[in-house]
Order: sequence, then structure tokens, then C-alpha cells
Amino acid sequence: MPTSQPDASGPSEDRVTPDALLHTRTGTEVSPEDVVLAAGRDLTPANLEWARRKLAAEGPAALEKLLP
Repeated sequence: MPTSQPDASGPSEDRVTPDALLHTRTGTEVSPEDVVLAAGRDLTPANLEWARRKLAAEGPAALEKLLP
């Protein structure tokens, strides 16, 4: 009895996204909301203030430091 094989060209859970396709910078400004969400936090006034301070201290690199 033949078994079907998944299409090799389609997405697969065991494949890894190439580094060349992984990037966080889109050429736009990094917002406090971006930093909060990248940190896995809820969008609350306290977290947004934390993100504003982090951006003021570290600049756009703050987002890069939070992402793997």
C-alpha cells in the first residue's frame, strides 16, 4: 500500500527559516509597542513606559536585544 509523502516544496514544521529571511528592522522607527510585544509583555501603560525608557537608553538596538 503506497504512502503519501508531503510535498517537499511546501512548508514543514521541521524546517528552519533561513537567517537571511529573519530580520526585525523594516526601515521604520521602532516604537515602544514593538519593544513591549517583542518582550512578550502586555500593552499596559507601565510596560509602555518601560519600553520608552529602554528605547531612550539603547535606541533601536533595544528591539534587536530582545529577539533571538
